[in-house]
Amino acid sequence: MLITSRSLWVAETNTYVVASEAGGPAVIVDAPPDVDAIVELVRDTDVIPVALLLTHGHVDHVGGAGGVANEFSCPAYVHPSDDYLSLHPRRQIEMLFGSVPPGDYEPPKYQSLTDGETLSLAGLEFEVLQTPGHTPGHCCFLVEGELFSGDQLFAGSIGRTDLPGGSFDQLMASMRKKVLVLDDKTMVHPGHGPATTVGRERRTNPFLRGI
Repeated sequence: MLITSRSLWVAETNTYVVASEAGGPAVIVDAPPDVDAIVELVRDTDVIPVALLLTHGHVDHVGGAGGVANEFSCPAYVHPSDDYLSLHPRRQIEMLFGSVPPGDYEPPKYQSLTDGETLSLAGLEFEVLQTPGHTPGHCCFLVEGELFSGDQLFAGSIGRTDLPGGSFDQLMASMRKKVLVLDDKTMVHPGHGPATTVGRERRTNPFLRGI
């Protein structure tokens, strides 16, 4: 399996391109409001996007979803519990910066993610794991022993829960039920920062002690 990524926009959000091989169909995971950079990543990887999967509705992960979906004529998927975020990227940017820089922030017509479903995309099977806590509709994606964890789990840390819709108790419950049950060798590709493994985080992450 081929996985490439770049950290984009002011939040240094990791956008991933996942494919069976170069030259074939691919899935994009997360789309910050930097469409040109995502298009460049796709072209450098030499793939054809057939879907965009969004881990959650914060603007640093969905702000470019409309532009990416239009550019590649592909569907975009997000959990409907995050509609209050994913359908309003301009509002989020204005709350962050006080104004909205020029750009296309129009959201696409989203397809809904469902906890526990498996999406057959680009010749790969993506299992959807809804992990509420960072946001109500946050989802991780598991494919061939690789976990795209969004803002659920980071190397040495966890997602923040102090934003509207966040819940520390829910995030830790999601960690116990959906993430820490995975094999220690499972690679974790987070929404920010470097990759890690479930086993490494189980042993060393200070937020996971005692759970």
